[in-house]
Amino acid sequence: MSALTGLSIVDFSRFLPGAYAGWVAADMGADVIRVEHPRELGKQAAMFGDDADQAAALRRRARPSYTRNKRSLKIDPGHEQSRRILEKLIVKADVLIEDYRPGVLASMGYGVEAMLALNPRLIYLSVSFAGQTGPCAQRAGHDPAALALAGALSRLNGLPEPSLPGLQVADVLTGAHATIALLLALQARDRTGKGQHVDVAMSDACLPLLAVSMGRHDDLDAMLQPGAWHPKGGLWLCADGQYLCTTDMEPRYWRRFCAAIGRDDLGALQHRTDLHPQMHAEIAAIIATRPRDAWVELLAQADTQAMPVLTPAQAVTHPHHRARGRVVEVPLPGQAPVTQLALPFILKDTPSVPPRPAALPGADTAAILRELGFDPAISGDAA
Repeated sequence: MSALTGLSIVDFSRFLPGAYAGWVAADMGADVIRVEHPRELGKQAAMFGDDADQAAALRRRARPSYTRNKRSLKIDPGHEQSRRILEKLIVKADVLIEDYRPGVLASMGYGVEAMLALNPRLIYLSVSFAGQTGPCAQRAGHDPAALALAGALSRLNGLPEPSLPGLQVADVLTGAHATIALLLALQARDRTGKGQHVDVAMSDACLPLLAVSMGRHDDLDAMLQPGAWHPKGGLWLCADGQYLCTTDMEPRYWRRFCAAIGRDDLGALQHRTDLHPQMHAEIAAIIATRPRDAWVELLAQADTQAMPVLTPAQAVTHPHHRARGRVVEVPLPGQAPVTQLALPFILKDTPSVPPRPAALPGADTAAILRELGFDPAISGDAA
């Protein structure tokens, strides 16, 4: 058995921050049912385009790791015919996940007060941009805006001018924190017998990015200015045009790094801030004399902290990630497998369930309706 086998989740989420918690639960054995609103599916098609044929549509649906192992119920929650179906589903569920603006799901009849009255043991997980309370609660936004509100975007790239991140930083942070909060609420329910409302905001989830800086400075305006180099590591351009990343912050690693590049004299100068610009230029010139992989091998032999800066394509084929099973090839009927990510942790005694890629919207509607005791034919108007 997996860690969450037997757990039942009704998932109204549409985007990664909310979907992440359902992904972890589904991979760990929970029965996660995605409630897929036809209107929201239409919005997604407008944003990302329609596929030319069913095979392409199936591959697009199957590709994201975070939609894996979930079932799809295509239904309009606002339709009167849907209420009996969804309430019967929620009354026996352990968790409800939603990522609408505060009040939107309540306007459809599925607000937290009504659902906790229907099912007092329900964990109602709300994932939103800025939370359920506060001056910004009704604001909408995606990943970069949450980083901006949390004070992290201005320093994320380490340069004097901020730039948009090329990856979903806030989304993943929020999803991870939502998962933690969900599991804590389930643990609390084991003691109290009662469910509760869990409020997770993207802006809140990004604030921990400031934790280290706040632990080092009373005045955050006195932090090292973006773009200033400190001998705790760096990104270095190598002779072959590829990049090397070093993180030799501890003095002993710094001294090893200096010795390995033939500059033992720099080992005692780590905290000479007046010399940092000169040191940076001199080290950069040295690193530029050899190809990246030559530096990786040399610095590994010296037991320093150095890694090649891999592209995403290189990362998912890297032997380390493959050996740990963190990148998997998931079979897709009639097509080549899709490459997905495994969960970013390993439970030795209660492993993940076998991966099952997402099917087309509504693929499980009939089966779910039968399980609830409804005739699948009644879903026509509500879907």
